[in-house]
Amino acid sequence: MNKPFKLISVFAIAALMATTAAACSGNDGKGGNTGSAGETNAGGEEAAKPELKRLNVWASEDYNTYPVAGLLEEATGYKVKYDMLPQDKWAEKLNLIMSSGEPYDMVTSYSDMALYSDYAQKGALVDLTPLIDEFGPNIKAAIKQESIDALKVNGKLYAIPTTVTYEINSSILIRTDWLDKVGLPMPTTTDELTAVLKAFKEKDPGGNGERNVPLTIKGDQSMIDNLVGAFGMPNNWNDVDGKLVPRVMDPSYKDYVAYAADLYKQGLIDREFVANKDATAKEKFASGAAGAIVVHWADIPGISEALTKNLPDATFAYVPALKGPGGEFGFAANAGFDRLTYIPKSAEHPEDAIKWINASLEPDTFRNMAIGTEGTHFKMENGGYVPILPIFNDERNLANNFMAGTDEELYPQYWQARVRKSPVMFEAFDFLNNEQPDEAKKANALGLAPYMQQYAKNNQQLETMVGDYTVKLIAGAESIDGLADFQAKYMAAGAEASSGEINDWYATIQK
Repeated sequence: MNKPFKLISVFAIAALMATTAAACSGNDGKGGNTGSAGETNAGGEEAAKPELKRLNVWASEDYNTYPVAGLLEEATGYKVKYDMLPQDKWAEKLNLIMSSGEPYDMVTSYSDMALYSDYAQKGALVDLTPLIDEFGPNIKAAIKQESIDALKVNGKLYAIPTTVTYEINSSILIRTDWLDKVGLPMPTTTDELTAVLKAFKEKDPGGNGERNVPLTIKGDQSMIDNLVGAFGMPNNWNDVDGKLVPRVMDPSYKDYVAYAADLYKQGLIDREFVANKDATAKEKFASGAAGAIVVHWADIPGISEALTKNLPDATFAYVPALKGPGGEFGFAANAGFDRLTYIPKSAEHPEDAIKWINASLEPDTFRNMAIGTEGTHFKMENGGYVPILPIFNDERNLANNFMAGTDEELYPQYWQARVRKSPVMFEAFDFLNNEQPDEAKKANALGLAPYMQQYAKNNQQLETMVGDYTVKLIAGAESIDGLADFQAKYMAAGAEASSGEINDWYATIQK
């Protein structure tokens, strides 16, 4: 059984006022202008810089009052007003905002190449190439050419990428003290997981009575991480006999649905999961009502802190890659980009947005944003960056959310400090990303795929179709007998065109 990690409280300490001095070290050998000097008008006076408006991904704190916002304001000379997308169904909200023409100067979203390409094709985004050529020397120095090329749509660049720095996101997090109470080891197969969840239900190791939940998930989590890998479908599109096939067309889809639906029928998956928001599922686990949950390793500190307040002796660990009935196993492995930042056509200050991004990527400014000042926010140990706590958590915990692109050469090194900011989070990250065997990491073949018109046009709608349908199958609202009819509708809705396009490309990289 893999080693459980004891819950570690994260003590809240009043946030110190962030200093805005640049990091003590030099520029790591990279040049480039800061872009923070003001423009001058005809009279030789410095012109006032406009306030910029940025839409960003959801965060647990207000961007506008977080220390990094002040640091960037002083370093760039620009005041930025930050808004954020919702935690749940962010893409739907983003579509509404983009279609409304709200004048955001910058929009940062989680990477969805199809969504991004669709905006670009519809003329909703600004072509960044001429702006970067004129105002973006630091951007050019920081972003690798292969990243730029992967984001081009019809030869034009409409986004600045933040590349992924790790492979595995999530797995099933399980209460190891519950395992001890029911006398079972960490599950390694889907059959063993079923046995564990049954024991959680029948023996109620948490003493929850009617509130007892063996495994909780959120309502839009139709494809349960780790479980889909056990049925050979870790990614949205997987290789089947040399071709990329979407999950709902995969021969293993029926087996996965049958397994998950059986868990639900037995009461082993949260009966209320269809209505669960992300926060709802986390609250059930953190309150001690649920014995297992599917979460990203970055969520571990918050869950740990909340659970330790309720149950100081509780322990938990990630379930390793489970083997399914056919012996398959694995996690979806990230490739490509984590986030994309683009400038909508409705932006009032596109040139200033690029100047701000360029200034944020000035080497000293970027380093200070990412990890702070040596001796204050981090220290060097054995050639690696180690955070100094609690000030790193107080002043740099959300720093990655402020980034619009990264120094792709240096950020993976800086990022070491970020993942070590919480010992309990690092242990979770380390287990998924370093302790799992390489063969359990199934790379997403579409992670760095070029723009494909049909895929970009249809992907979001198709994924929503499959997600909604799969939830209904798991919850018993639909019968698997209707799968063929659904598949026909799915293919007619754009999947057939997307599949042809994707596999024409896939054939070129298989040679």
